[in-house]
Amino acid sequence: MRRGASFIVVAVGVVLLLGSYIVYTQRVVVELRREAERSGRMYAQVFEALADPASDPSNALLELSRQIADSKVPVLLTDADGKLTGAVNTPFDKLAASGERTDPRVPGNERLRRYIATLDRQNAPIVETGVGTVHIGDTPLVLGLRFIPLLQAGTLALLLLAGVYAVRTRGRADREKVWAGMARESAHQLGTPLSSLSGWLELLSEREDDPLAAQAVQHMRGDLDRLERVAHRFERIGRPPRRDPVDVRQLVDTVGGYFRARVPTLAHAVDIAASGGDEPLMVHGDAVLLEWALEVLMKNSVDALAGRGGRIYVTSARVPEGVRIRVADDGPGIPREIRARVFDAGFSTKDRGWGVGLSLARRIVEENHGGQLLLVPAPRGATFDVILH
Repeated sequence: MRRGASFIVVAVGVVLLLGSYIVYTQRVVVELRREAERSGRMYAQVFEALADPASDPSNALLELSRQIADSKVPVLLTDADGKLTGAVNTPFDKLAASGERTDPRVPGNERLRRYIATLDRQNAPIVETGVGTVHIGDTPLVLGLRFIPLLQAGTLALLLLAGVYAVRTRGRADREKVWAGMARESAHQLGTPLSSLSGWLELLSEREDDPLAAQAVQHMRGDLDRLERVAHRFERIGRPPRRDPVDVRQLVDTVGGYFRARVPTLAHAVDIAASGGDEPLMVHGDAVLLEWALEVLMKNSVDALAGRGGRIYVTSARVPEGVRIRVADDGPGIPREIRARVFDAGFSTKDRGWGVGLSLARRIVEENHGGQLLLVPAPRGATFDVILH
């Protein structure tokens, strides 16, 4: 979710929460006024019956029963033996009125007797001598007052979490913007010394009679080209990803050849086997950034074999998901307990590592190219797969 969209979601959520709170409180006020009106009418009926000895008490009792029914308070009445003698406003009244079928194995009176336990958990029963026990439940208003605030509190908690996420996302976006600016500025600053080095190489290349200088110039020119590519990579940071045709086979051969010329070949030799296949494997993406991600994986494998030697396999192939680049080594591998953290920014197993390489590689593959960078299980060493669609 984009930063602006997250703030809009939070703002809309706050407005809806406040609106629902206002609507609900107004409804509570209306219901409380209705209950006060019903109570007043009931008192009036009682006082009228008491003040007029000639009035028929049965009329007052019928009116009181109607008022109880209108209050929607569930009431069950049992005698001294526990037998059900009256019921008002039970859920089963609504089922019977709507014609909904109930479980035929449970008789109606049995359902009401079970319902008594529910009412007693809501309110303590009232025992009246000569009448029996009155079991009273909660009105819909009380039930709403019990659950609606919890729902609103949960909604508020979700909005707070969304707000924290929006703030953190904004802070991370600002940091990434600063980092991207520093990366482009570093690339700009590298331009001057690179131009100067290029001029010195031209001077050294004129010494054709010195074979050692000619060999040094050749290697220095290769390193200079690499520095220029690195500077060019930093310029791509923070810019929209490119969607150019990229031959993955050629990319594997290029990166494998570069590292093959720079790994140890005597003590603790490291052998690099790079195979891009026999036919082009074309994808759409940014060749500069994909080369960077592949070099990160290669550098990790070289570091894993430092001081012990071994073999690195770099291959590309077409798979059902798209095109796969695999970088595998026969080194010590990655311990199981840290495999889930190897792509976390800042996590590194090296004493002087920054923990940026694998995190950057995953971002290039997944965010810039819509692919996948996976650490796959292997019987020996570490194996990384880059899947490009």
